[in-house]
Amino acid sequence: MTTALRRSRALLHAFTLLLIGALGGAAGAQEAATVVDIPTRPGITQRLLVLGPPDARAAVILLAGGHGGLQISSADTFGWGAGNFLVRTRQLFAEQGLRVVIPDAPSDRQSAPYLANFRQTAEHVADLQAVIAWTRAQTKAPVWLVGTSRGTQSAAFVATELAAPDGPDGLVLSATILSDPRARPVPALPLDRLRIPVLVVHHEQDACKRCAFADIPRLMEKLETVPRKQLLALQGGRSRGDPCEAFAYHGFNGLEREAVTQIAAWILAAP
Repeated sequence: MTTALRRSRALLHAFTLLLIGALGGAAGAQEAATVVDIPTRPGITQRLLVLGPPDARAAVILLAGGHGGLQISSADTFGWGAGNFLVRTRQLFAEQGLRVVIPDAPSDRQSAPYLANFRQTAEHVADLQAVIAWTRAQTKAPVWLVGTSRGTQSAAFVATELAAPDGPDGLVLSATILSDPRARPVPALPLDRLRIPVLVVHHEQDACKRCAFADIPRLMEKLETVPRKQLLALQGGRSRGDPCEAFAYHGFNGLEREAVTQIAAWILAAP
């Protein structure tokens, strides 16, 4: 090989690397997280953290558990809940090709108790209906509600209250609240109203007393009328701290990528 040819190939290789870097940088900038405030009820706004490809085949609205007051700043940081399973895996969902939307508590619930005693109210439904409509208008793609822990009480309640075209196109329930003395657990909701696919994701060793895996059959039986359903039962990982918190088995600690990959694949396989 001549010196000139080697030099030519070296230049071409260098140019290719620069082009790949430029395209990668452009893609990264295009998918950078943004913070958006949208109107919901009269005088009320809802803050959203949005990331992932804008031309995604599907969008997921991720509903955190606990009191749900994420306190998202304009610089896309969290005052609370950064370790929540769905919050900490948001980039993994985006990497699977999904548009990701994370709602905070609405503007009139920005102090304690945040979403506590609010998740099964008409106002909460109105807020999330606005989020679904905004997401659908932005993506032109199916919109799924994905809840974890107490977020499943929000996701399931809203899905039973909103039929097409106002409601979600699918539902994912992870670490579902299966018993609750303070509010209706998910199996007590009118799940027979659902006409959308439902994926249930649960850790077999979840030690949270509100989420015992032994109660999962009751939930699956209540989903008899849905057009497509599946239980994704996970094992292993790590558990530390409070069994109802995000880094116990309840929050799929150590199984994040496996859980998100399988959830995304199930969503994207929907007809």
